[in-house]
Amino acid sequence: MTPLRIALAGNPNSGKTTLFNRLTGSHQKVGNYAGVTVDTKEGQLVHRGRDIILYDLPGTYSLTAYSLDEIIARDFVLDEKPDLVINVLDATNLERNLFLGLQFQELGIPMVAALNIIDQAEAMGLRIDHKQLSRLFRIPIVRTVGPKGLGLEELLDAALETADNPGSAPAPLYGAELEAALGKIVAVLNTDEAFSSNFPSRWMALKLLEKDTDARKKLESHQNETQVMRVLSEGIAALERSGGRDSEILVSEARYGLIHGAAKETVLRDRTAVPLTERIDAVLINRFLGLPIFLAVLWAIFQATFTLGAYPQEWLDSLFKALGDGARSFIAPGLLQSLLVDGILGGVGSVLSFIPLVILLFLFISFLEDTGYMSRAAFVMDKFLHIFGLHGQSFLPMMLGFGCSVPAIMAARTLKSTKDRIVTVLVTPFMSCGAKLPVEVLLAGTFFSVNSGAVVLSIYLIGVLLALGSSWVFRKTVLKGETTPFVMELPPYRLPTLKAVAWHVWEKSFQYFKKAGTVILAASILLWAIVTFPQSPPDTPPEEAMGHSLAGWTGRALEPLVKPLGFDWKVAIATVTGFAAKETVVSTLGVLYKVSGGEDDQPLREALRSDPVFNPLVAYTFMLFTLILAPCFAAQATIRAELGTRWLVFYVIFSVVLSWSLCFGVYQLGSVLRIGV
Repeated sequence: MTPLRIALAGNPNSGKTTLFNRLTGSHQKVGNYAGVTVDTKEGQLVHRGRDIILYDLPGTYSLTAYSLDEIIARDFVLDEKPDLVINVLDATNLERNLFLGLQFQELGIPMVAALNIIDQAEAMGLRIDHKQLSRLFRIPIVRTVGPKGLGLEELLDAALETADNPGSAPAPLYGAELEAALGKIVAVLNTDEAFSSNFPSRWMALKLLEKDTDARKKLESHQNETQVMRVLSEGIAALERSGGRDSEILVSEARYGLIHGAAKETVLRDRTAVPLTERIDAVLINRFLGLPIFLAVLWAIFQATFTLGAYPQEWLDSLFKALGDGARSFIAPGLLQSLLVDGILGGVGSVLSFIPLVILLFLFISFLEDTGYMSRAAFVMDKFLHIFGLHGQSFLPMMLGFGCSVPAIMAARTLKSTKDRIVTVLVTPFMSCGAKLPVEVLLAGTFFSVNSGAVVLSIYLIGVLLALGSSWVFRKTVLKGETTPFVMELPPYRLPTLKAVAWHVWEKSFQYFKKAGTVILAASILLWAIVTFPQSPPDTPPEEAMGHSLAGWTGRALEPLVKPLGFDWKVAIATVTGFAAKETVVSTLGVLYKVSGGEDDQPLREALRSDPVFNPLVAYTFMLFTLILAPCFAAQATIRAELGTRWLVFYVIFSVVLSWSLCFGVYQLGSVLRIGV
């Protein structure tokens, strides 16, 4: 039997992806704001012997194609034509969620609704008669609690029953005048059978009355386009004369009128109950306390990360030192020993020792996301961001950038304005991602051991300031224009489940492990080769031998470019390898300084302290350079996919010029003032 194809759709924060994870066993990202799921995800399950393919669509508030996630969700339903849609409704905000459900009914696709997070709705004093709601909208509605798995069996039963009894939910009726206009447009649309089979006529008529640009473009393929446009113009004129408002507003009012009436009949609220979310928000998004609290939260995260992570980091350092000692005792001196100890263990080991810090940082960020605090942070930052030409919603991708630039750049798809989206993508890589953290921790711990947490936090804050300053420049030059108004929901606070947070941390950390086993391993071997060859006579001093190697030649060729920044040829090579992956900066230094953990080798921190080139000023300048220079190849490829080659080239050139100029100023000024030298 052909698998049943079901699309899982709903508003952001409705718990849709949690249901997807529960049903399929897949572990997609679960977030408390729009844009976390930016592509259609696919999972499989079997229920009562029936194979089911479940598609997790991007969270969207409507099927009007303003943002990329709305376009992805709408086009999937139109083009892929799934057998059924499960519409996930957030019971704590029912009226807004029903708006999307009505639009699915307009599409004429069979539908089942999951009245989700019903436990939180009841805790807020809401009582919802889901059976009456089901009768009013004439679709099956099942009460569910995604994180606890409650109601999922009943939901799948309803889905199978609906799929086995084909037929769409009856289209909602919107009043005599609107229905009269719709009837005339539908009649003309039906004159082209091929067009009507691709695009449901009633839905298309409503979209045209809403002046939807994407629907208008689709209409160009209709064989009687001119006749449709004539009837459409007459219908819009008649509606706007009688309604006194734009036809788009009249269609929305008709939908919300139906929804409001249904909610009034089925939802009871205990007016005496003050939701916990409102009591917490009175403090966390207070106009005076909100920003200081957010900055204090960030400071606490960094301090906890470095304090708690120091112990397991030392354990891993000891482990790789022991592995290096073991390799030296079992393998005779020569190229093989050098490859394993100096190349692989010295490179990959240097990066893996920072795993505890990366895991802790991801843990704290995931916790903030899952509680709902991230949306509050965006709300608090909105007015401030508008000063610099950034949309308030830009804060969400920027905050994700502290974890990894790739999903952060993709999250900018939720921005409706093209210019807002471009600006957000271009400035998000200034956030200090998890891949840059090992570089910052290494140098801060080596040269600023007492205040390493504060020093790393300053790098993070400089990244934020550079993002704000760059966005202001872009908005005044290449991307002139007004920012769109900031409208977003503040979801209820939710206690994260241990399982959900653990999977988030694992997913992010796994990417770090994966890089260490692929990109960084390959880079470490390549670096070992260019540091080792051509080989010098055995009695040649290490520094002189390295200077005659391929690495030495390459580094000395680049040295004049970085000398004004206080760097030497070794640092030049490290910055070049950082283009592939920022973690390779640490592994590069490990290979260049031949730090492998053996008895005759100093640890990397001691090697850096002993190098006359390095001092606190050079270390801080190097951290800034790593922060600003273009991100890894994966992030660059994502920028190209989102914005195109032209914007990628622009960004790379801009980041190179900015990183060199700023670091030149910092180093030269610090040298003159004798700061950190």
